[in-house]
Amino acid sequence: MNSTQALLELHDLDQLLELARDPECRTRLGRLGFTFTGIPVLERERTKLVAAVDQRWVTTYERSLARYGRGINVVRERVCQGCFVTLPTSANPPVGESGIHLCESCGRLLYWR
Repeated sequence: MNSTQALLELHDLDQLLELARDPECRTRLGRLGFTFTGIPVLERERTKLVAAVDQRWVTTYERSLARYGRGINVVRERVCQGCFVTLPTSANPPVGESGIHLCESCGRLLYWR
């Protein structure tokens, strides 16, 4: 697994953990038939994913998660979906490469498809 994939999985896992830790959300989802008994398992998996990612990206990711509530935002048509600023063409990753980059405006981690 490459660093980009691990960071994306870490983000998904953090979103799931946030839902699992929220009592109101657990109650609502419980009425729909979902159960959250594996929180310690999710936390162990999170530790593994953090170890698989470069510490520089983990620090930036956790700062973004704490500040904005989301660790990674997607870029659509050169627009950061966090701050909605159109990014310059020079910010595009090379052709055929997707990956994690920083928004030049808000500093969020961005995932280019």
